[in-house]
Amino acid sequence: MAETTIRTLVCSVMFLDIVGYSKKSLSEQQKMKQTFNELLSRALEGVPPRDFILLDTGDGAAIAFLGDPEDALAVGIAARNSIATLPPELLAVRMGINLGPVKVVWDLNAQMNILGDGINVAERVMGFADPGQLLASRSFYEVVSRLSKDYGSLFTAVGTRTDKHVREHEVYAVAQGARLDRKSDAARQKAKGRLASPDDTNLDLFVTGEATPAPAAPKPPPAPAKVFEAGANLLVSATSRAAVEQALAKLTREGAKLVSQVAQIGDKWMASCTNPKVNLQACKVEEAGLMRIITGPTREAVDEKLREFLQYGGKLVSATEFADGVWTAVCDTAR
Repeated sequence: MAETTIRTLVCSVMFLDIVGYSKKSLSEQQKMKQTFNELLSRALEGVPPRDFILLDTGDGAAIAFLGDPEDALAVGIAARNSIATLPPELLAVRMGINLGPVKVVWDLNAQMNILGDGINVAERVMGFADPGQLLASRSFYEVVSRLSKDYGSLFTAVGTRTDKHVREHEVYAVAQGARLDRKSDAARQKAKGRLASPDDTNLDLFVTGEATPAPAAPKPPPAPAKVFEAGANLLVSATSRAAVEQALAKLTREGAKLVSQVAQIGDKWMASCTNPKVNLQACKVEEAGLMRIITGPTREAVDEKLREFLQYGGKLVSATEFADGVWTAVCDTAR
């Protein structure tokens, strides 16, 4: 039997967290979680079972949407609107959505699990939300807002937020009380050429060494791909596979490395790669007493180098700024 391998995808990930869950008694936690599960299940009813992977995080949930990006937006809005009808003391939830690379793996219980930057950023974006608020990352906003003018009008720029790893995230708030009317389930399934069924699975995400990818259908000359920054990585999006591959080839020549293979998400083709601007070898680190002074040609490279030191116990002294023709940051030596 051929060995099963892991597949890397670019998909939408929504992270939900029940506010104040850990401070409740066991009986209160059970009631909150039961209500949460029921409302989330209703919000997911319009999405075919094989188009998402649902993870129970204990005090909430994480969902990877493998189909249309608008599914994540629709489910997020539906779940938030349902929860908003309840008293805050009964259930309050923070929510965040991101679009990025994830790896689909089997866990120890032979269940599908998702790992990677896509879910990590979704959790951090959620962490910036207030109770009852739904936030989205820039990468998710950039893609979904281009699917329809109606979608774009649902978002409001909140600004840049910095997480505990000193990584900046540009976040957007989804309007309170917003509603999103999608195509009917029948129309959605007809367009996809199949019917949703509880027996549907996502096993085709796992490929074997014997599998041979189907040849791509002939395409007309592609429109240029668009490239978005997603932290230390770049997200490449286009209406054709050829355009994404062409952009990836150019970025590879500039020093980028592939993170996730080209995959179709909704009516878009997408892939991700490292940001060639994040060249750690170009950074210089000087020690001055108990301080480390980090300099480099780009902000991205300095931020990434700074993040390395902070992960090992260093403390931020001076955030990255441009001075005397170079980007500079300062942290202590954690001695």
